[in-house]
Amino acid sequence: MNKQTFNWWVRKSHRYLGVVLGIQFVLWTVSGVFFAWTNIDKIHGDHLRKPAGPIRTAEEMVSPSEIRKSVHAIDSRAGLTSFRIVNVLEKPYYEVNYRDAGKKPQTLLFDAVTGQRRKRFERTEAEKIAIDAQAKPQEVKETLYLTSENVGSHHEYREQPLPAWAVTFEKPESHTVYVAADNGQVIRFRTNNWRIFDFLWMLHTMDFVGRDNINNWALRVFSGLGTLMLASGFLYFFVTFRKPWGN
Repeated sequence: MNKQTFNWWVRKSHRYLGVVLGIQFVLWTVSGVFFAWTNIDKIHGDHLRKPAGPIRTAEEMVSPSEIRKSVHAIDSRAGLTSFRIVNVLEKPYYEVNYRDAGKKPQTLLFDAVTGQRRKRFERTEAEKIAIDAQAKPQEVKETLYLTSENVGSHHEYREQPLPAWAVTFEKPESHTVYVAADNGQVIRFRTNNWRIFDFLWMLHTMDFVGRDNINNWALRVFSGLGTLMLASGFLYFFVTFRKPWGN
């Protein structure tokens, strides 16, 4: 291959790679600028949350060993992964997390005073929990019950404990508070800013299925082609460079 043909191939490859990759480069740049100039605490909705208070206990509480027995009575093969005291609706509970025989995570809640297993939280209870979790309580706009059937890979509550209650407030930021139905814990705040962040994150990672996998093949291919385009650009510069002092 002579020099003229080689230069032609370098120029063409750089040009067409630029056309193919240009749009994605713009998306990477725009999303990167947004990530760099936004406050991640506001993205997470931390400014809307009430500061966490102290854990309250009762004078007389059931022994943790009794709770352990209750768990094994429900599932004799339970492998406990965590055990803690939580406050829900101003009452102390033992929260027990374990994995069943199929290695699936499970959560149980027991009244810390009576030792009775707590049933799943209902709509009105979840709404009160969501209201109390806010620095400035707001009026509930809508409440939905979420299960694996209506939470897909693109849902803003993806990969979180289910079932759960989604309690939405119109003010101040059309935010949704997600409350786990099993243990009454506030799992996530989701705001409009977070939804913009999440959409741009999908474009940035090029994971159009689950949004969070940065090892997907689309990103690998485009990053590889991007590197090739940069290399062709540098090569094109050097093969076409003319010395200002040359003949």
